[in-house]
Amino acid sequence: MIGKVKQWLGIEGVKLELLLPEEVSEKAGFVIGKIVFQSMNAQTITGIKIVLIEKYTRGRGKDKLVDEYEVSSTSINRTIEIPMNGTAEVDFQLPFKLVKSNVEQFGGRNFLFGGIAAAAKMINNVKSEFRIEAEASVKGVALNPFDKQSLVIK
Repeated sequence: MIGKVKQWLGIEGVKLELLLPEEVSEKAGFVIGKIVFQSMNAQTITGIKIVLIEKYTRGRGKDKLVDEYEVSSTSINRTIEIPMNGTAEVDFQLPFKLVKSNVEQFGGRNFLFGGIAAAAKMINNVKSEFRIEAEASVKGVALNPFDKQSLVIK
């Protein structure tokens, strides 16, 4: 009885770990990574969702604004069997295209405008942080395993 409850809640079940490069080139336009699954019990994964999220921050103090945008997402719809006390690995490629603000578009015109745009971003305390989140659907489990990891896009 306790074993079934543990399995349903995902305790001693599948653990998901994202393996990503520390830095990705914006010009490349994609992230290549790997997901490693580990489990103490035999489990079946029915699908994986992978999302790239941008956290866009601007302003200072009480005028500070934070928004999060889903830049890209992909799904892996295949069945993956994880043996008892075993591991499984899944490689993935997540394409993305970043949206440029008006200031960044202005700064991309030439070297001089780039300096002006960088100064404007610094004055307004503008910055973007990126992270990738992955969640797997596991057969017979209520709480799906997930992981998130920050990523630098240059």
